[in-house]
Amino acid sequence: MPEAPAMHIDKGLDNTIIGESRKSFIDGQAGILEYVGIDIDDLARTSTFEEVVFLLWNDRLPTAAELESFETELRAEYSLSSEMVGMLKSIPHDASPMHVLRSMVSSLALEDPECNDQSLESERRKAIRVLSKTPAIIAGFDRCRRGLELIDPDPSLNMATNFLWMLNGEMPGEASARAIDVCLILHADHGINASTFAAMVTIATQSDMYSALTSAVGTLRGPLHGGANERVMHMLQSIGGHDEVESFVMNSLENKTRIMGFGHRVYKALDPRAKYLKTFAEQIAEETGNTDLYVLSTRIQDIMDREVGAKGIYPNVDFYSATTYFSLGLAIDLFTPVFAMSRNAGWAAHSLEQHQDNRLIRPRCQYMGEHGVEYVHIDKR
Repeated sequence: MPEAPAMHIDKGLDNTIIGESRKSFIDGQAGILEYVGIDIDDLARTSTFEEVVFLLWNDRLPTAAELESFETELRAEYSLSSEMVGMLKSIPHDASPMHVLRSMVSSLALEDPECNDQSLESERRKAIRVLSKTPAIIAGFDRCRRGLELIDPDPSLNMATNFLWMLNGEMPGEASARAIDVCLILHADHGINASTFAAMVTIATQSDMYSALTSAVGTLRGPLHGGANERVMHMLQSIGGHDEVESFVMNSLENKTRIMGFGHRVYKALDPRAKYLKTFAEQIAEETGNTDLYVLSTRIQDIMDREVGAKGIYPNVDFYSATTYFSLGLAIDLFTPVFAMSRNAGWAAHSLEQHQDNRLIRPRCQYMGEHGVEYVHIDKR
């Protein structure tokens, strides 16, 4: 009889490698993040979200013609069907936007005749549909709950500009549109994080892309994952003013209360996404009249650097993305849906990669209960 393989407990899977990937590289000690080998700072400064999606899905940058063709594919799927619009309008206005997004992504499968087609090309087409329609879902629900008419998407616009157009009903300024585009780039992928792992587990069962992305949205909703950016904003609003920052931070540290937006499961150096986003947040805050909010944020960072920087606790991407989103006028409960709008790219990239070299993901756990327990009939309990 063959000997059972050696097993070990790795709670949280921090030290477990579940496979190989070409999508993103993270060095938490040095503070490095690369998409397919390209530094995230270079992409944030010079690329577009659409180009980054192509990069993640194809493991290379596109030619000009390929990018134009890909953008055409995406824009052709911007609109929601009348049935999906009707569903969106029927949802209670006090529903959580992440619950709405999860339900609507799942519902897209209902009108897709290819929903059970497991070919790679079919799964790619599903990924395009979800990626392209997510902005309309988020913006549409927000307008519904505000009692406003839905705005039709404009296929002449890129995804970031189109999202703000559908959300606000007016063409955004160039800086605002670029801010959303940069945020989408910075959040597009981040290795095998919790939501990406959820998508991979789902697709590994030979389920479909809609199910995988629905699993991912549900996982991202958690406050220990995507929901952290909303908690950053609530924290900033609770402080009151600049004079109260010092006491707030020191009291929180003394009481071992977490300062939202600081620390990361992987990074022990400054989160490379936060580095560029801090600069961008300052520009947007100045242009939108939210300088006080930015100054408040930097004051918190200064104190945290002084007190716990030596322990490797630095701002993460959530800290300055909250400032950026709020400055752009997004409702706080839309922060995480916008995160999902971006991470669709990475979820699909890893799901497609899993699809091409699949093995059912089935970890084990260490049983800690009793053995040989006698069954007691219900009459004697």
